Amino acid sequence: MSANSDPASAPTAADEAGGRAFGIDVSSVLTPTSPVHLSDTVTERLRRTIVEGRFSPGDRLREEQLAEALDVSRGPIRDALRELEREGLVVRRRNRGAIVASLSREDVEEVYSLRAAIEPLVCEWAARRASERDWAEMQAVIERYSDLAATANPHEAADADLRFHDVIYRAAGHRRVQRLWQDLRPQVYIFLLARKYVGTHEFRDVMISKHSAILAAIEARDPERARQTAVDHVEASYTRVIADYDDVPLPV
Repeated sequence: MSANSDPASAPTAADEAGGRAFGIDVSSVLTPTSPVHLSDTVTERLRRTIVEGRFSPGDRLREEQLAEALDVSRGPIRDALRELEREGLVVRRRNRGAIVASLSREDVEEVYSLRAAIEPLVCEWAARRASERDWAEMQAVIERYSDLAATANPHEAADADLRFHDVIYRAAGHRRVQRLWQDLRPQVYIFLLARKYVGTHEFRDVMISKHSAILAAIEARDPERARQTAVDHVEASYTRVIADYDDVPLPV
């Protein structure tokens, strides 16, 4: 042992045998985490209920009623409402508590301006990073579109649309942008349901043609073509969504 060594700081055999690290018995201060967090489960169930339209915009979300319906305490409900507020699906009003958000034309403008900024980037990254397995998964999603009936359930059609984008975001490997997508996704889902033609034969054909063009650019490993194809797709999507919003236009 050198003269500068501190015997007291060196781990002893007893420390190592007992699982101690730097003098702390980790097992005594940490307990195993649950594989499924209750608040996450509650959040997902409330999110799904909102996006499926079972709650209407402006409906009040009473903590005690939600807790009773889901058979949980009010703690996980509060956590879920905070997360849904962050996602833009819930808002809090003084003296009213949490209510289901009403997504306006301005919300459409904000969400699609973000999509226009990040989706071309994601497709560009995917053109560089996506694997053959990612390509196959995208193709499988496109092929499932053909199984949709001419008047498919709008929720099924919207799910099919967003699953394709889920694969691209994951394949791009851009973690920060993927987190942005997770925030935007629930609102994009609601906007899709606002389209009058979602679930029609036209919607299915548009999904197949637009997404096939994106996949072709990604498979060709052509980042610039992938970027431009994404720009065209988001612009077309925005045009169709905004046409179904009949509230007062935004000031110029």
